Amino acid sequence: MRVLFLWPRKKIIMRLNELQLKNYRNYQELQLSFNKNLIIFLGENAQGKTNILESIYVLAMTKSHRTSSEQELIRWETDGAYVSGLVDRGRSTIPLELFLSKKGRKTKVNHIEQKKLSSYIGQLNVILFAPEDLSLVKGSPQVRRKFLDMEIGQIDPIYLYDLVQYQSVLKQRNQYLKQLYEKKQSDEVYLEVLTEQLIDFGSKIILARKRFVERLGYWANALHQKISQEKEILRIDYLSNVPATAQSLPAIQQYFTQALAQVKDRERFRQVTLVGPHRDDLDFLINERNVQTFGSQGQQRTTALSVKLAEIDLMKEETGEYPVLLLDDVMSELDDSRQLHLLSTIEGKVQTFLTTTTLDHVKDKMSVEAEIFYVEQGHIKGE
Repeated sequence: MRVLFLWPRKKIIMRLNELQLKNYRNYQELQLSFNKNLIIFLGENAQGKTNILESIYVLAMTKSHRTSSEQELIRWETDGAYVSGLVDRGRSTIPLELFLSKKGRKTKVNHIEQKKLSSYIGQLNVILFAPEDLSLVKGSPQVRRKFLDMEIGQIDPIYLYDLVQYQSVLKQRNQYLKQLYEKKQSDEVYLEVLTEQLIDFGSKIILARKRFVERLGYWANALHQKISQEKEILRIDYLSNVPATAQSLPAIQQYFTQALAQVKDRERFRQVTLVGPHRDDLDFLINERNVQTFGSQGQQRTTALSVKLAEIDLMKEETGEYPVLLLDDVMSELDDSRQLHLLSTIEGKVQTFLTTTTLDHVKDKMSVEAEIFYVEQGHIKGE
C-alpha cells in the first residue's frame, strides 16, 4: 500500500539512512534501510513500534527517554545490546555505534571509540515528540529542566561538559553539607572551594539556558500565533535565582554568589544546596497569563506543540542542519487543526519517523510517497 503526502522536494541535510539493532528490547536482530523523507511504522499497540523510535533516540543521545535503566533496553537473557546507524550529513556519511552492557555503554563514531560524551552527542540530532511531551507545560520542573539539558546538549557539547561537572560538584557539596551538619567535618576552606566550582559551572549553564530559551521563545511564539490565528502571544520565561537582567557571565556569577550567601545558614540546616540551575524552571505565558495555572487544556497542548516544533528551526539556526524528527503516536493525541499545523511545519524540512496504529491521521494531508513498515510482535515487514 502506498500513501501519498503533500511534501515538497527539498534536500534533507541530516538523515538516518540505516538502522541496525541486536538484542535491543524485543528485537533479537533487525536491519533497516530508509529511502524516503517520511517513514511510518504501522501496527497495533505493544508490537514494538515505539522500541524502534526509542532506539534511534538512544543512538543519538546514548540514553532512553522512557527509562533511566539501561538494563531495560537489553533483550531478556542476553549480555548486551547493540544499536548502530548510518547518518547522512550532506557532504559526509558517518557510522555511529552504541554498545550497552551490564558494565556500561560504549560509543563509536566512524568506528573510533569516544571517551567523552560531548564528542559523541550531536553527531545525530533528533527531536522526539511523544504523547508525554504534551505534558511539558503541566509537568514538574524536573521535566522542563531535562528538556532544556537534552536539547541544549545536542547543540552545544561544552554545555554537556559543564552540566556533568556541575552535577558532580553539586553531589559533593550536598554530601559535605551533611557532614558539616553532623559535625563529621569542619573544613570551611573545602566548602568554599566546592562553592566556587558550583558557581563557575552553574553560571555557564544558566547563561546557556538563558540564550536558548530566548531563541526558543522567538520561534515558539511565531508558531503559536499561526496556530491561534494571531489571537494569542506566547512568551517563555526562564526562572532562575539569577535575575533576567543578568546577561553576561560575570553578572550571573555575581548574582549566583549573592544568592548562595543569602541561604548559607539554611543550607547548613537542611544539608542541601538551595540555589542553582538544578532548581530552575520555565514559565509559559499566553497573553501574559500563566498557562500552567490558568490555561485551558487546549492552550496547554498548543503551547507544548509550539515549543516542540520550534526546536526544529532553532536547531537549524544553531547547527546549520535540520534534525531528524521522531513522532511517537502523537497524531492521535492532537485534533485535526493541530495535526495540520504539525504536518505543515515539518513539510520539506526534516526526515520524519512516525509510529501510528492507523493512517487516518495522516492520510490525504500530505502528498509524497511514505515508506511504510508493518510491525507485528517484534517483526517488521516493508511494503
